[in-house]
Amino acid sequence: MSTAHKLDCEAAENDCRFIIQSENEGEAIELARDHMLEVHGKEYTDDELREKHLQSV
Repeated sequence: MSTAHKLDCEAAENDCRFIIQSENEGEAIELARDHMLEVHGKEYTDDELREKHLQSV
């Protein structure tokens, strides 16, 4: 069974229910970064997202 990479936006923004899950870590990070910028107006680096918010499931 492969590992999936999950980012639950609620961990970063209390009022958001957006969840990203992908078997490709790079894709999950890219989608999360884009979501945070477009929806919340916040810029995160790949490393910030990976270290603080990304989970392996």
